[in-house]
Amino acid sequence: MIRYALIFALAAVPASAQAQQSDTMADISALIDARAGETAKTARQLWEWAEVGYQEEKSSALLQSQLKANGFKITSGVAGIPTAFTAEFGKGGPVIAILAEYDALPGINQDAVATRSPVDGKAAAHACGHNLFGAGSVEAAIAVSKWLAKTGTPGRVRLYGTPAEEGGSGKVYMVRAGLFNDVDIALHWHADDENSAAARTTLANRSAKFRFRGVSAHAAGAPEKARSALDGVEAFDMMVNMMREHVPQESRIHYVITEGGTAPNVVPDFAEVFYYVRHPDPTEVDAIWKRLEEAARGAAMGTGTKVDWEVIHGNNPLLVNEPLAKMMDAKLRQVGGISYTPEEQKFAEQIYASFDKPGKKLGSQTEIQPYDVTLGYGSTDVGDVSYATPTVGLRTATWVPGTSAHSWQSSAASGMSIGFKGVQVAAKTLTLAAIELYTNPELRAEAKAAFDKARGPDYQYKSLLGDRDPPLDYRK
Repeated sequence: MIRYALIFALAAVPASAQAQQSDTMADISALIDARAGETAKTARQLWEWAEVGYQEEKSSALLQSQLKANGFKITSGVAGIPTAFTAEFGKGGPVIAILAEYDALPGINQDAVATRSPVDGKAAAHACGHNLFGAGSVEAAIAVSKWLAKTGTPGRVRLYGTPAEEGGSGKVYMVRAGLFNDVDIALHWHADDENSAAARTTLANRSAKFRFRGVSAHAAGAPEKARSALDGVEAFDMMVNMMREHVPQESRIHYVITEGGTAPNVVPDFAEVFYYVRHPDPTEVDAIWKRLEEAARGAAMGTGTKVDWEVIHGNNPLLVNEPLAKMMDAKLRQVGGISYTPEEQKFAEQIYASFDKPGKKLGSQTEIQPYDVTLGYGSTDVGDVSYATPTVGLRTATWVPGTSAHSWQSSAASGMSIGFKGVQVAAKTLTLAAIELYTNPELRAEAKAAFDKARGPDYQYKSLLGDRDPPLDYRK
């Protein structure tokens, strides 16, 4: 049905317009393909460094240097974040933003091979593909800048270097600083195991580190003198785990104990647990969060300890914009999916064999998934951007179909040619989308109207992380 719909849609477009679109596609494809080796080199370098949130000094500097070399004006250290930056090219006209991420995930690492193979001494990995995100967005911004210069079209392309998406909410601080106030449209993309521009929203999210403090003593010789901070954490966790039965089913609550003592015979006087709370509605996150705080107070009271907490990050849900999503879907279909070489197919088959329940069939990387409006159960700080300006994104098959994010399989593909091919698809699609937005004021107006309607007439922005400063040390 999609194929026939596209045929009919094209038939309705005048032949001259079709020829112009085809020429633009050919020009952009040739431009991006010519730079494929350099883009892959960038993606691989970011993958090797695997710098975690707010510590991405080398990754940020590399992307800035590439943009500066291509004529972009760089503003570094924006929003009070040393590794955040903006890079702008052009003048006048609409401002089209392209988002870039480049932080890695701690607690996992993997070599770029098809079997489980951790890298000795490496404490993080690009298991969410942000090395690909950063490289692909920079490539798209450069391609757009060359098109603006060649055509003389009024307009500015502005790349946002956004650190610490993984639990640090880097974009939220950039939104709070007003850095998106003059942006007409924001574009983004993400690594995935499929090609899709479906209008998929996300969950609102808030996290905090709960810190319990007690009294140390010898666990056998003087237990009566001690008050275990770990007891406080465990009592808190028990209460929250019981609470899971009594929250809306769309909710997600998860935690890790980050510190709980070092020796069984020493009653720990300090313990810490790191919690996430998610729900599609930010007001429900607030409601669950209040219960979480009460449980923490109760756990401290019951164990004779004290507790405090620090909110680390908070993201609003992604506000979908259907006029933009339908446009992005059309551009993605124009670019097409991903084909594997024999070597890549062998790699993919080995990866696929490691899955218990893959969910998607091997070979689906060649396809574009049907367009729809869906709820995604992840969270992203792009959500806050989407409440500041009309925002649209896509996902490309940078990973073997069936791959879960935050896995060794995703990290492996993010460091080799399968991931790099997904980058090419993303860069081409983003570039074509930006060109459409520069040249189609009616679409920009339609997107703005949908944005205003979705936010509502009395909308006022509220950050889920409050007024805190960026937690620059949260990964240290």
